[in-house]
Amino acid sequence: MEYKGFSFSASMFGLPLFLILNGDLSYSIPEEMKRGSVIGNVAKDLGLDAKRLSGRKARLDMDGSRQRYCDINVNTGDLIVAETIDREELCGPKVSCSLKYELVLEKPLELHRITVQIQDINDNSPRFPNAGIDLEIQESAYKGARYPLDEPHDSDIGLNGIQSYSLERNGYFILDVQTSSDGGKYGELVLEKELDREQQQEVTLLLTAVDGGTPQRSGTVVIHVTVLDANDNKPVFSQTVYKVGLPENSPTGTVVVAVSASDEDEGANGEVSYEFNRISDKAAKLFSIDKNTGEIKVQGPIDYEENTEYEVRVQAKDGSGLAGNAKVMIEITDLNDNAPVILIKSFNNPIPENVLPGTEVGILNVQDEDSEGNRQVRCSIQQNVPFKLNPSIKNYYSLITTGELDREIISDYNITITATDEGSPPLSSSMTIHVSVSDVNDNPPVFEEQSYSAYVTENNKPGSSICSVTARDPDWRQNGTVVYSLLPSGVNGVPVSSFLSINGETGVIHAVRTFDHEQFRSFKVHVVARDNGSPPLSSNVTVSVFITDENDNSPQILYPAPAGNSLMTEMVPKTTLAGSLVSKVIAVDADSGQNAWLSYLFVKSTDPGLFTIGLHSGEIRAQRDIAESDSMEQNLVILVKDNGQPSLSTTCDVFLLISDNLAEVPELKDMAYEDSSKLTSYLIIALVSVSTFFLTFIILILAVRFCRSRKPRMLFDGAVTIPSAYFPPNYAEVDGAGTLRSSYNYDAYLTTGSRTSDFKFVRSYNDSTLPADQTLTRCPDTLLEGSITTLNTAGEANEVSLHSSEIPPFVCERFRCGRMGYLSTVNYIPPPTTGCRLRTARRITISH
Repeated sequence: MEYKGFSFSASMFGLPLFLILNGDLSYSIPEEMKRGSVIGNVAKDLGLDAKRLSGRKARLDMDGSRQRYCDINVNTGDLIVAETIDREELCGPKVSCSLKYELVLEKPLELHRITVQIQDINDNSPRFPNAGIDLEIQESAYKGARYPLDEPHDSDIGLNGIQSYSLERNGYFILDVQTSSDGGKYGELVLEKELDREQQQEVTLLLTAVDGGTPQRSGTVVIHVTVLDANDNKPVFSQTVYKVGLPENSPTGTVVVAVSASDEDEGANGEVSYEFNRISDKAAKLFSIDKNTGEIKVQGPIDYEENTEYEVRVQAKDGSGLAGNAKVMIEITDLNDNAPVILIKSFNNPIPENVLPGTEVGILNVQDEDSEGNRQVRCSIQQNVPFKLNPSIKNYYSLITTGELDREIISDYNITITATDEGSPPLSSSMTIHVSVSDVNDNPPVFEEQSYSAYVTENNKPGSSICSVTARDPDWRQNGTVVYSLLPSGVNGVPVSSFLSINGETGVIHAVRTFDHEQFRSFKVHVVARDNGSPPLSSNVTVSVFITDENDNSPQILYPAPAGNSLMTEMVPKTTLAGSLVSKVIAVDADSGQNAWLSYLFVKSTDPGLFTIGLHSGEIRAQRDIAESDSMEQNLVILVKDNGQPSLSTTCDVFLLISDNLAEVPELKDMAYEDSSKLTSYLIIALVSVSTFFLTFIILILAVRFCRSRKPRMLFDGAVTIPSAYFPPNYAEVDGAGTLRSSYNYDAYLTTGSRTSDFKFVRSYNDSTLPADQTLTRCPDTLLEGSITTLNTAGEANEVSLHSSEIPPFVCERFRCGRMGYLSTVNYIPPPTTGCRLRTARRITISH
């Protein structure tokens, strides 16, 4: 065993790769070793770790051979005989016979050359071309004449070839062994005693050829000598050596060469015949010779890849047995008759989609059994795929990625690799490699919509579904499995889980509890969609939940206040004219939309023809001028109903007292409850005081109105005192669909020492009611100012501060001041959630 080597490093495909290339590692073995016989331990001889050979995918590659005679045991590192080797079949007459392999290791890629020398053993006996040798010798042959004998053939070489001859003892001939120019040994019969045809016409001899092997092998042939008359010329070839080229794949019958020999004798002694003198068994199957013409023809398949040259010996004999010899050298020329063969040496499949460009996917080896230019191969990938081939060592190629992969776009690639040689015409072969792209969790779930809106009617049943969200994840299996959950948050300080739940698999959102439109009308939750990848990816979406209204609240009367233990009585001047506003019923509905549109109807009245009520405003007006004959006490029962389906309603009582002076009302005490006599006394005193102040104030109003007003009738409108404390600030319609719709003017005046200010309804700026299909718009968020002056009993300006709790939740629209500075009128419209606040005696602002 011999070993020589060197090493170097290279960079392949943009990735660091260390290549170790070593010199010849030679082994010598005899032919005919049994299969499985150990030639040597490659791992030990190369200093490799035998335990890593399997992991490094150790293998033997061999160029230009269709049979694999040796192999490597990757578990032990032994180089073993895979097939019985016949040196004669493998190398024929060549002295040197060897098998050349390449040991390929990966991670890193290493290449070691291994040469296995096949030593000849003596497994073939010498064999003569014919069973007998016929010689015809003229009796005139002189002593010492030489007669070449057919040279036997021994497929073995060297010492195992023919080394000596022996001739059976006789009285005429001795054997002289000669050595040819190519080292072959052949025998010549030497005439030692002249022949006498009259004494003996035939001589029979036994010739034995012995080789030098151990044990020795021999072959025999019988020499039959016929004594003839003299023939002193032997055939002579025109050339001693014939050299000819023969293309492979030549058809049967093709003439390779025609040898020619001449004999100067005449007659039978000059007639020449041709035959092979020495030819290998393989060549004997491929070539034949015409006995008469000397043409050597093809009779079998000629394959350059099997053997590149053949050497045969041709003998020309005349009729007397004299012979001449010539050598024919047949050189087989290569044709491009072998397409390249693509072999996969290493292949990683599948590959993850997040591999970087330049990642090695597999290693390919391309082989072509032709020679020279016919075996020069170019490899290419035809499709437009993110892969390419990089040439590596010798005829190795690396298949690497050239771009980013995305399994969600393309999950599989069929890569067709084409190898084309440079022959004429060129031959090519193709191989399709299927590469699968494995999934990586690189896509978060994506909701089908940017946001979701869910509408649920209040008073819903717990557990009912309100909407469904859907998210898609293009990843595969667990990476694409989506699980839904609610993002922890709060609604008015309450965890969202107390309101909603979500099915983790389907994305269906259920209501956990019953909702009330009057408590809150909408809220938002965030739904998280998370996949099951590692690490998991997620996304979220906003779900807006809107609570739609049901008509589940009856109208609530704000004014007049519910009866209870106190009596609300309003005075109507006797001078009230037809169309004058005498009072107003103020009601609200906690519902919204049309469920909060209120209608006002008289259910019962003392004098049905005296008063009318606005269907949607609740304003009570005089239907005609008040007459002296009208009853002083008017009791009105009013029905307030909403516009819901079904409609809900409530009733209230309004007590009107037609009088200009409380002193004219002796029956007032009868309207009080029997158990409230003391409170009644206070009430009568208060009514008298208010009436006195009211009459004085009316006189002032009449004076001003006669001077300035375009509608004198307004000076005689009745005054209605509405305590501001009756207006709670909680009734407001967010969407501008409130229950108080019309705009009103209020005359504000105070009584001395009173803690509450009263407002008098003077007139409506819009006498028409709001249609059922319309809603009010929001009041603009602006600050409005006006001035107001009130007088106390001493005739001095009285500073009054009104707070939001004392003013109805109306939006202040504009102010009008009386000419004389004693009266300021405030115009109101229904709010969202605003209030008017009188901060000083002369300034009014709006606070939100």
